[in-house]
Amino acid sequence: MTEFLIHGLQAAAVGQIALAVLNFFLPTMLDWQNDLQRLSKLPREVFHVHAWFISITVGLFGILTWRFAEELALGRHALSIWLTTGIGIFWGIRLVIQWTYYSRSHWRGKLPRTAAHLFFTFIYACWTIGYLLGGRLG
Repeated sequence: MTEFLIHGLQAAAVGQIALAVLNFFLPTMLDWQNDLQRLSKLPREVFHVHAWFISITVGLFGILTWRFAEELALGRHALSIWLTTGIGIFWGIRLVIQWTYYSRSHWRGKLPRTAAHLFFTFIYACWTIGYLLGGRLG
């Protein structure tokens, strides 16, 4: 089971690094340029700073997980358990937000967006479970 968790954490690491890179292109991919330009300068700047820092945070989660997947899976140190728990809570909150904050009108009846919504629901659930199990099965 520990080997499965190590590989699962490594997969989560790759996914998080990919998501971090993808986040830098979201405004272009989702055609947000006009919406962002309509914001006054301060909210627009806050949006960009927060987007960068979330991307950096998610990228760091991925890099740390890749580098220390075995240690995180085994949980022999308190830091491993704290880190996996923290990242698991982060993704658990993101999973809840996926269903409770975003308006269903953004994706309901729009097949590509519905597919993306369900895909990210699945990914966030896997990451939540994987990290919360990290260090507890080793």
